[in-house]
Amino acid sequence: MKTADPPVQQALYAKHEKIYPRQAHGRYAKLRVASLLLLLGTFYGMPLLRWDGHQAVLFDLPARKFYIFGLTLWPQDFVYLAGLLIVAALSLFFFTALAGRIWCGYACPQTVWTEAYIWIERKIEGSRSQQMKRDKAPWSWDKLRIKTVKQILWLSFSLWTGFTFVGFFTPIDELAGKFVAFNLGPWETFWIFFYGFATYGNAGWMREQVCEYMCPYARFQSAMFDTDTLVVAYDDLRGEPRGSRKRSADKADAGLGDCVDCTLCYQVCPTGIDIRDGLQYECIACSACIDVCDGVMDKLGYDRGLIRYSTENAIQNKPSKILRPRIIVYAIILAIATTTLFYNLSQRIALDLDVIRDRNQLYRETNEGLIENVYTLKILNMDESPHLFLLSVEGITGLELLTDVDSIYVKAGTVSELIVRLRADEANLDKQSASVSFTLQAQDANHLIAEEEARFLGPRK
Repeated sequence: MKTADPPVQQALYAKHEKIYPRQAHGRYAKLRVASLLLLLGTFYGMPLLRWDGHQAVLFDLPARKFYIFGLTLWPQDFVYLAGLLIVAALSLFFFTALAGRIWCGYACPQTVWTEAYIWIERKIEGSRSQQMKRDKAPWSWDKLRIKTVKQILWLSFSLWTGFTFVGFFTPIDELAGKFVAFNLGPWETFWIFFYGFATYGNAGWMREQVCEYMCPYARFQSAMFDTDTLVVAYDDLRGEPRGSRKRSADKADAGLGDCVDCTLCYQVCPTGIDIRDGLQYECIACSACIDVCDGVMDKLGYDRGLIRYSTENAIQNKPSKILRPRIIVYAIILAIATTTLFYNLSQRIALDLDVIRDRNQLYRETNEGLIENVYTLKILNMDESPHLFLLSVEGITGLELLTDVDSIYVKAGTVSELIVRLRADEANLDKQSASVSFTLQAQDANHLIAEEEARFLGPRK
């Protein structure tokens, strides 16, 4: 009787192995550093700027005010947020179709903060080889000391990040005073630690796993790529067959291509891929492999560009077009959306008028035989200064406007309610429901004017 083969066990998921990216030097590395300093400087420095007596960028949720330099937005202005998100999405489509994952390599928050954490790690633990050697060694006092210092710096940087994030919602000077006095509110404390923990976990520990498994952009980017999209690519026609050789050796005599199989392009990759295997969704287009490969080519006296920004067609020596219908259409739509958004913002009026007709009764007849409707007006002054307003109404011949106040004064950034009565002669009503138009205008600012339509009800005709 034949004995059954023993069962074979196989893990469905491979154990994660830490990636130790080697430091790259070159023009793209300098560009990444410049981008990192610009973006981090903007994030940490923006809450410190002042504008017209308030924080330059502040999202004041309790007051429902959103300050963006000289612009003050209210919940009624959320349509502009929708427009901004549309412009951002179109920009992503445009730049991805044009130059691949350039956003991921230079501007994505995950990339930016990961670069910052890797920089701290290198300053404390040393180069790639030193880190790998230390992690393989048994625990010692020196290893514990270095690891502890790194974690303290990582945690401190994370808390600073969380503190700055909350500083966009609570004035940073007020938040700092509460922090020093140990008087932070529960929500402020929660978000400081939550955002700090997210930064610490994503940039310090998870790193490339966020790009590979959590980020949806890596999954749907292929829908925006085509054979004429600029990507980081390895020229296999020029590089193969790869193989090591002496610097003085003639590659033609050895039957080799330009690639010396040094694996430096793999060692500098922050996501741990080998670009020579072709375009992969894990590639974030950071261009570190281009810098390190160009350095090797310079030492060997070969032409640069074995790994370079190129298109799939160009790599295969086929005609390639950067400006193509997809790019042109994206550019036109993006230009229209951006122009529309900024035009509407420039024409925005910091005044809102809402008219609500009294629904308790359709209308009432006065002693003089006039038809009267009652309305509640809600006036929102979104300007930074108080104003005295003038109210008028039209739409029916001989329409009379009655209010309980002599003047309409609304403080800056407040909502004021006003009860008004409209009276009209029944003879001037052509039908049961007529349209009337309220106009509200600031007496000291001609540009602050708002109009709102309402219905005036009378007897059935």
